[in-house]
Parts: sequence; C-alpha cells; structure tokens
Amino acid sequence: MKNSQKRKAVVMIPTYNERENIEDLITEILALDMDLSVVVADDNSPDGTGAIVQKMAESDDRVHALIRKKRRGRGAGGIDGFKETLKYSPDFVVEMDGDFSHQPKHIPALLETCVDYDLVIGSRFVKGGKDQDRNLVRRIITFFVRSFIRHKFRIPVRDVSSGFRCFKREVLEEIDLDDLISVNPSIVLEILYKAHLLDFTIKEVPIEFIDRTRGKTKLNFLILLDTLIMALLFKKRYTKDNVKRSA
Repeated sequence: MKNSQKRKAVVMIPTYNERENIEDLITEILALDMDLSVVVADDNSPDGTGAIVQKMAESDDRVHALIRKKRRGRGAGGIDGFKETLKYSPDFVVEMDGDFSHQPKHIPALLETCVDYDLVIGSRFVKGGKDQDRNLVRRIITFFVRSFIRHKFRIPVRDVSSGFRCFKREVLEEIDLDDLISVNPSIVLEILYKAHLLDFTIKEVPIEFIDRTRGKTKLNFLILLDTLIMALLFKKRYTKDNVKRSA
C-alpha cells in the first residue's frame, strides 16, 4: 500500500448548477481504492445540486454537503469548502471542479506526489498534460492570461490557473483562509501566490483536462476581467514581508 493511501484525504468540490454531473462524479471518486471522503460546497444551486448531495450523504457517511446561501461565488465557496474539510482533520485536501473537466482518475497521482511536496497541481502544460476539446478562442485567451500571470507573479508554475490541486493540511492552515479577498475564480491564483510567498514546495503533475460535456460553463468575459483585476489587487496586498508562517 502506498504512503498516500494510508493517510486521510478529503476531496473538496465547489459547485453551482452541476446536477447533471455531481452524483456520477462523487460515485467515481469514492470508487477509488483510497481513504477518501467528499465535501461539496454548493452555492444553493437552483437546479438542485445540493439536494442531490444531501441525499447521497444520508446513505454514505463519506459524503458531506455544505449548502451556502450567503456570499456566493467560486472564491467564497472554495474558502468555505476548505474550512469545512479541515473539520475532518485530513492529511491531504484535494480541490477539483464538479463538471468532470477534472477527472477522478488523476487523484491518486496528486495524492502520491503530495507525500513529498506541500502543494501539487494537476497541470495541462507540463510533459504528458493535455488540454482537450477547447475551442481556439478559449485556448488563445488561456495562453495570454497564463503568460501575463506567470510574468507578473513570478511563480514557478506552468498551469497557474489550474483548480485541480492537492494540499497538505498545513498549507491551508498557514495561508489564513479568513484573510483571502477573492470571491470569484481568482481564488485559485490567490491561494497559489500565498503558498509561493510562504515557501511551500510546489510540484506539477500532468493531467488530461477535458472541457465539460454536460451543463453550462460559468466562465465569461466579466468573470475573466474580475479575475485579472483581483489578481492585481492581491499582488499589491501580499509581499514576502507581510505573508509569513506562524511561529
């Protein structure tokens, strides 16, 4: 048995309107031969995503539903979801999307690598990684946003916008979740940047990213613009001098 399989891990999934995907996704995650549980942080989805998770939780104590009715958004949901996972005292926390663009089959590699690193990123842009089925416009936007962020933040990571990640518990405890300012998807970069400033070790492992086939994407121009604006704000907010690990 591998080291990562001897340790407790919680998979955290922030959701909004994922009823077409969430039951199958959770079932596939729990079918992995590992000590896993799942926390779904749902923004009170009008399509009933949260109700599906609650029903699953009634028959499986590895499933936990957090229905959020205030301060909605990908960032706020992620923060609350992380706080919820820490209540279960995990060794590792895996973060992933609820639309199957992040495939459960990659979770074992993330966990195994996280034994030796503090933060492991499922990456489309390292050797062996793939970015499947995305149209040309989305690929071009991703390239320019990624290039801008890597230049501006100087983070030694190729897939800076990946939300498929594995953390040692200590990382989430040290970055101070209550201090984060992102409400929307910029939360992914904000957490990565703080982890980098805190000198946590970071490693990328290849994944195959597949664009969603069921449900509608939440990404649009306004969200992208908000992400870039927020990135500039927390780039100014956080420095090596004011982001430090607790003694």
